[in-house]
Amino acid sequence: MAGRNAISDRLPLLQRRALLQRGVRAFFDARHYLEVETPCAVPVPGEEVHLRCFRTELERPDGTREPRFLHTSPEFAMKRIVAATGLAIFQLARVWRNGEQSALHAPEFTMLEWYRPGAGLSSLMDETEALLRHLLPPTLTCGDTTLRLDAPFERLTMAEAFRRYVGVDLLGIGNDAARLAQEAGTVLRVGETWEDLFFRLLLERIEPHIGRDRPTFLTHWPAAQAALSRRDPEDPRVALRFELYAAGIELANAFEELTDPVEQRARFMLDRERRIALAPDQDWPLDEAFLADLVELPPCSGIALGFDRLVMLATGAPRLCDIVWFS
Repeated sequence: MAGRNAISDRLPLLQRRALLQRGVRAFFDARHYLEVETPCAVPVPGEEVHLRCFRTELERPDGTREPRFLHTSPEFAMKRIVAATGLAIFQLARVWRNGEQSALHAPEFTMLEWYRPGAGLSSLMDETEALLRHLLPPTLTCGDTTLRLDAPFERLTMAEAFRRYVGVDLLGIGNDAARLAQEAGTVLRVGETWEDLFFRLLLERIEPHIGRDRPTFLTHWPAAQAALSRRDPEDPRVALRFELYAAGIELANAFEELTDPVEQRARFMLDRERRIALAPDQDWPLDEAFLADLVELPPCSGIALGFDRLVMLATGAPRLCDIVWFS
């Protein structure tokens, strides 16, 4: 009975969620995207360093067993579809990340991902702006923030963000953690790496200022944070990557996709080494099928947008658990 009452109390928010799902499909249908579905239980869940995966097991009729993992993103499978078809695709995917629970995090949630062949980073930002304007009203009030979506979204490079809010030349400093700490006027903590300090400064000094009165695309990340994105051919110190912030919420992460399987394998090996050093139980084989298909991936860009967080923006709900059917 308590569960029924809780759902009843949240029903207006859940109905809005359903409307937004229909709006997403209408937007991509109008742009001739194909909606796809990819497996959730996979042999390789991803190569992220800091995410923890749910583990399960496949039992075959002959009695043999194989490890499976609930994917943290459908990215690998979706890129294989683009490589095979050359089509623009999207998916509202259920994804899993173990050990995550907060007002903005849940161990199981919905991710909207789409991939568009031929699109560069700027074109993908244009399309993301169009999607948010299609789904949301011109002005939103989120807590003490009034967010305008009827004006052009801010486009801010990571280097400019560090100049403006931290007062340092991020690219000039490079990956020197001690120098970055000194010039940022902070103390390097015991065991803190350049990556740790980079994200601390991003969280403490930059994120509180961006995406407040209008959404902000934070673009051109340092090459050390390239993940699965291409380096910028005009400046190899940075990667063609952006994140989108709105009303204090990190909403999306996007790449102009890396299509070089040799470079991608090398990045995966470095990520695996770091991940297993932190969490020895987070080990699985490389996704050889993905790497084999990557050579056929056409130039394209892709984005992962937290759909539940989008619903939070649309409804003004303060917690992710307020806008899901069960939590």
